[in-house]
Amino acid sequence: MDSLLVLAADPAAWLALVTLIAMEVVLGIDNLIFISILTNKLPENYRARARRIGISLALVMRLALLGMVAIIVKMTAPVFEAFGQAFSWRDLILLAGGLFLIWKATKEIHHNVDMDAGPDVFEPTARIGVAAAIGQIIVLDIVFSVDSIVTAVGMTDHVPIMVIAVVITVGIMLFAATPLANFIHNNPTLVMLALGFLLLIGTMLVAEAFGAHIPKAYIYSAMAFSVFVELLNMRARRARRLRRAGGDDTPPAH
Repeated sequence: MDSLLVLAADPAAWLALVTLIAMEVVLGIDNLIFISILTNKLPENYRARARRIGISLALVMRLALLGMVAIIVKMTAPVFEAFGQAFSWRDLILLAGGLFLIWKATKEIHHNVDMDAGPDVFEPTARIGVAAAIGQIIVLDIVFSVDSIVTAVGMTDHVPIMVIAVVITVGIMLFAATPLANFIHNNPTLVMLALGFLLLIGTMLVAEAFGAHIPKAYIYSAMAFSVFVELLNMRARRARRLRRAGGDDTPPAH
């Protein structure tokens, strides 16, 4: 209790908390996009529950990992070397997660481009669909949770600050999950853009597993710019629909 009071009176602790929350929210965007795309493929009455379960599991995993901080720190130590590259347990988890994201995004892009590609992964029943969705969410929750906690450990030594940051971040994810999923569902062109993001994130995870550090600011700046351009396209399409609905066939002035 005394240590918590000391932290509460320390401006550096508050700065670390705010910075860590911002970082965790940015890292959580990847997880949220994946959950949104995955749950949108389920029957409508299953979607909200699957999102809540997936995000709640992310909270449980991150808090459990925080209880094993000493083990998490050791996960960055090399365990073997191959092709002149040392690999840690964190690298192997990132590699597995990156390959899974690349496979999943490629499969979903193929399914969206070629609608006759075959039955969807969630068919034939909703029950199997929910189980499959939650199973895949758990796989990515593990990857993103490890990355999140390793980032947190690198930013502060105080576990209470990490716990508060994780709880607040997951709360934000719970609040934003349904609006984000609905926005993606109501704007089909965003689905392909989001799948492209997942492909990019998967590639980044694989690169990091092999020791290539890619500043995340570059990745998220590119994603934000792509979303901005797509929002402009959506506005332009809406304006064209309104012109057609009003019977205005006059081409726009140049």
